[in-house]
Amino acid sequence: MRELRIRVLAGVFVVAGILSWAGARLWNSIGTLPSVPLAAPVVLALIAVVLTATALSLRGRFKAQRERRPEAKGVDPLMAARAVVFGQASALVAALVAGMYGGTGVFLLELLDIPARRDQAIYAGFSVVAGIAVIVAAIFLERVCRLPDDDEHDNGAASAA
Repeated sequence: MRELRIRVLAGVFVVAGILSWAGARLWNSIGTLPSVPLAAPVVLALIAVVLTATALSLRGRFKAQRERRPEAKGVDPLMAARAVVFGQASALVAALVAGMYGGTGVFLLELLDIPARRDQAIYAGFSVVAGIAVIVAAIFLERVCRLPDDDEHDNGAASAA
């Protein structure tokens, strides 16, 4: 399984932001801009909490296994792999959504004198922050579930060099 790449997530964020900003400008010139829902940052924050709780739980179980505690519960490798895939998918979607709301929020900065647009700009800003929290939690989960490096491969690479 491949690790998340920060460059890919940043690229998705930037491209989504630029397209969203351009789309918001176009949409506003044609008619009214769709609103930024209050639920967007709430849902993203809940996903970040779930990912963080999963990572902390798995980290504790892995630590108990390494210390060979008698009460340690094993971690099913398939469950850990599913958690990592969920984290990676969440990070990609969060980068897309945060970029989308970030672009809309940048456009809304021009309209802060209108109270409804100011509220939408605030919701968009919180959505970007919550999206970044999802990405950080997903990377943390991925690091927790990383397999230890095989020493044989390290020695072989060192001797070949």
